[in-house]
Amino acid sequence: MFRRRHNTSEKSELDAAFQEEKVSELRAALGSLSRRSSQFCTDACLRRYLRARNWNIDKSKKMLEDTLKWRSNYKPEEIRWPEVAQEGETGKAYRANFQDKDGRTVIVMTPAKQNTTSHDKQLQHLVYLLENAISNLPEEQEQMVWLIDFNGWSLSNSTPIKTAREATNILQNHYPERLATAFLYNPPRIFETFWKIVKYFLDPMTFQKVKFIYPKNEETVDLIQRNFDVEVLPKEFGGKNDMQYNHEEFSRLMEKDDTKMAGFWGLNEKSKQVANGHLTSEITPEAEPSPPLAAHAS
Repeated sequence: MFRRRHNTSEKSELDAAFQEEKVSELRAALGSLSRRSSQFCTDACLRRYLRARNWNIDKSKKMLEDTLKWRSNYKPEEIRWPEVAQEGETGKAYRANFQDKDGRTVIVMTPAKQNTTSHDKQLQHLVYLLENAISNLPEEQEQMVWLIDFNGWSLSNSTPIKTAREATNILQNHYPERLATAFLYNPPRIFETFWKIVKYFLDPMTFQKVKFIYPKNEETVDLIQRNFDVEVLPKEFGGKNDMQYNHEEFSRLMEKDDTKMAGFWGLNEKSKQVANGHLTSEITPEAEPSPPLAAHAS
């Protein structure tokens, strides 16, 4: 006669049990994996792909297998700062030295500071920053935040549509559930023309994470200030932080992070000098063991 209501803790337990079951199903469906793929495919990773495909095993498996193939070819974990340092000289995109109120890693972008024309290098720089931002997330977080400053932006210095489309595809298809929010700060009216094209590349979930912030609109200003302490938020985004990008300091930080990245993935590196004076790395991956007969559980 009376239906029992599940309390919050019971519902959480049911959700957790459902998720674990789906993770186990997906892991079994993937079968045996190489050492590096096994290292990538943690339970948390599998959950992200499952969420991105609404917990559908077949769709999640297809998405994850496509990513594993992409990572095998592109090798994002082997990109080192000297390879993309030129892209970062103007500070057009970098990992910030502050976090949002939830402790998430922040990538700051200023498209008007575009300084190169290489499609491939621009994408490689973005992938490097994504990998770096993820490696610097605290244990309790798995998403990053983007702050995009449109001061000085124009169609003449905007990212080419081809590059924007491929960058979007990489983010959505190979880094699902890694972006929490992208704050687009004070884009000019002319940006609407560019946005009308780019927004069609976004899946509905990513589209909902894009937030436009206008300094004269209190509602949008409140939105960004709910996510950031004004003391750490840069002045360019309506905060009080007068920070300036320093390429030399950032380069030293990235070189330290490169060492940590190599250690995490079990890569042996030997330094070598390159023509432009930058110190780069020659990477020798450890030999991959033969795939196990059963699926590797992480």
